[in-house]
Amino acid sequence: MFGHDFLEEAAHHNALLQVHPFTKLFLGVGSIILVLLTPNYIVPCFLAMTLSIIIIVLAKINLKFYLKLLGIPLSFAMLSALVIIFLSEGVTEIWSVQLFPWLTLAATSESLNQGLHIFSRIFGGMCALFFISLTTPMTDLFGIMKKLKIPELFIDLSMIIYRYIFIFMEKASQIYLAQKMRLGYTRPGEAVRSYSMLFGSIFITSWDAGEDLINAMDGRCYNGKHAKITSYNPVEWRTLSAVMIYLFIITGMILWTSG
Repeated sequence: MFGHDFLEEAAHHNALLQVHPFTKLFLGVGSIILVLLTPNYIVPCFLAMTLSIIIIVLAKINLKFYLKLLGIPLSFAMLSALVIIFLSEGVTEIWSVQLFPWLTLAATSESLNQGLHIFSRIFGGMCALFFISLTTPMTDLFGIMKKLKIPELFIDLSMIIYRYIFIFMEKASQIYLAQKMRLGYTRPGEAVRSYSMLFGSIFITSWDAGEDLINAMDGRCYNGKHAKITSYNPVEWRTLSAVMIYLFIITGMILWTSG
């Protein structure tokens, strides 16, 4: 549904492109850490809403595109929250329904709080991840990794994985559509056979792509060193200070709501 081209186009054409990637990475990673540390669902939801406003208003990411992007992980988060709410045990029952004589679904205040907490954490974490991916090109992130003295082997592997994962997904999608048009998934037996052929084809494609990549790197005399990945504007301390104040406010909210 959303491939490499969609995310890269958004990252390269958003209104926050000129902001130093360290500032954006600091905001995104700091938000994820705070989401994981909060003991309730109020702060992650507030953080998710503010990050969404930043993405839509300041970065000028299309609202419809952003909502579609959020729809997939939030649907799984909502399903997980419902399972926790109705299947977890608790003391204070607030709602129940008997579906069958042998099956009763009941929600307690404890399970409701736990389900909302899980949903809010996923919601806040995904908004933080989407903020990074929609406002910061991967080349900028790799440049920051290099400045942080992360081993170049890890950076090279990350760049290769990021590039080829979308190629394999696109290849798998093409094969799946071709099989589906030939009625390859009409019966369980045909579906198993089609899936086995799909995975086999992806394995062969990935193996051939790896061989081609090695030959191309050898042909270009690759020695484990790469050129400067990208250049960007210096850190704007006013923007970085605003980010630090924002994260400090979120930390204060966590301490206040947990007390």
